[in-house]
Amino acid sequence: MSYLRTFAPWIVYAVIPSQYWQWSALIAVVISVASIAQQRRAGRGWDALIIDLGSAVFFAAVTVLAFADPDTALHAYMPAISSGVLALIAGISLLIRVPFTLPIAKQTTPQELWDQPLFIRTAYVLTSVWTAAFVIGCVALTALAHGSSGLRTTVQVLAFVIPVVFTIRYVAHIQGGARTALAD
Repeated sequence: MSYLRTFAPWIVYAVIPSQYWQWSALIAVVISVASIAQQRRAGRGWDALIIDLGSAVFFAAVTVLAFADPDTALHAYMPAISSGVLALIAGISLLIRVPFTLPIAKQTTPQELWDQPLFIRTAYVLTSVWTAAFVIGCVALTALAHGSSGLRTTVQVLAFVIPVVFTIRYVAHIQGGARTALAD
């Protein structure tokens, strides 16, 4: 559920029809800011809010653009730009050595495991897969910017679903291996 909360602004922005992109961007920035405020009140550090902060900045900029120039040529490329921005945010989280999946995982993992090399390595693997999915989504969506909206929607959905499925399966694999190692 933490991933759903993290990507809620992006999901809302993607599901609202593109002719209402000004409103979807505004709703997304409000969701982002509200999520940041709620998480800060819950005691989460800024490092745990990398995607949330990037989302708020991105959607604030998109909102300004969408209301200032609703017919901008960039509108057709917004799905690609969105994936590109997510790839950039995720990539930066790797570069600064705080993979965005790490703080999300800490929300459901006992604190005594947080410093374990396998736990940290898993976060790097997961963040790398998410980053790759966003990069591939960005490239595909750029190529499809003026193509079928159904195909663009499919690519957008796959850019999220594939890393979600990978995350679920990879975490289960790692946990199963850890249980086996403890049993031996």
